[in-house]
Amino acid sequence: MNTQKLIDTAKAMVANDKGLLAMDESTPTCNKRFAKVGIPQNEETRRAYRELIVTTPGLSEFISGAILCDETIRQQKKDGTPFIKVITDAGIIPGIKVDAGAKDMAAHPKEKITEGLDKLRDRLAEYSKMGARFAKWRAVITIGENIPSQGCIEANAHVLARYAALCQEADLVPIVEPEVLMDGEHTMQQCFETTEKVLRAVFNQLYMQRVMLEGMILKPNMVLPGLACSKQETADEVADATIKCFLRAVSASLPGVTFLSGGQSSELASARLNAMNVRFKSRAPWGLAFSFARAIQQPALEIWQGKESNVVAAQQALYHRAKCNFAARRGEYTAVMDKNV
Repeated sequence: MNTQKLIDTAKAMVANDKGLLAMDESTPTCNKRFAKVGIPQNEETRRAYRELIVTTPGLSEFISGAILCDETIRQQKKDGTPFIKVITDAGIIPGIKVDAGAKDMAAHPKEKITEGLDKLRDRLAEYSKMGARFAKWRAVITIGENIPSQGCIEANAHVLARYAALCQEADLVPIVEPEVLMDGEHTMQQCFETTEKVLRAVFNQLYMQRVMLEGMILKPNMVLPGLACSKQETADEVADATIKCFLRAVSASLPGVTFLSGGQSSELASARLNAMNVRFKSRAPWGLAFSFARAIQQPALEIWQGKESNVVAAQQALYHRAKCNFAARRGEYTAVMDKNV
């Protein structure tokens, strides 16, 4: 394990007020999003869409790293240039999603466990040779009647820690993603309590599995009310609750926290991230960054619609959303930025 390489890469992933672009949707998820806007669901349209993303001019001004999936890391531009070369040449750090998805957890109704540890060491070695410098693994925790159970929390925390240790062995920075889902009617306080419990379990397991915290990135949910909750707190209230929770449960050794968007609208995700940086950037022990997928991609996808003639306009929309989140990291995002597009 090259300790310094891991630390340097992790720091670079959250440096200069930039963030990560998650473009690691699984094939079924990508196809589902295509279907919603009438785009044909096949390998070529997925390739064309990802070429649109990686060739967006100026994207590296705001994006430090891009998370790919197995299909994407093996794909090429129409001219034959591998996507991973395009990304690297642009000054963006390439990463790879390595989990095999969240599956139903035995004896735990309505709860999930993420699979994919089998042969992970070999897959990490292959991805490293291909040029990946970090990896990502997502665990999902649902808030509902009598859930999450401690068994589900502990099982997912253990798997996340084992994955992280294997990544560092392969000199890949692990992104550890324990996501408390937004779905449901739960209050922000319930999310706070569950998120704190999950984070405490995750960091306990990371310690037991000897993961070097200076060489990893945390990708968590914000502390939010459920989408169906009648009370939706302000961006400032979300910022206060999220940072209060994290100061209790997240080690100060981490170089950065890259929030997931988790189904929030593009504008709301930017506004909440902005509030965190306005209120806490000067005193938070870690960088408060972003690792958004839909919250950056969705406007571009809706403009593109699978048509070559719409590529430039779609790229401009992608660039704009990346710029908005860069501004949010600086505490400079305002709703006016989206009205003047």
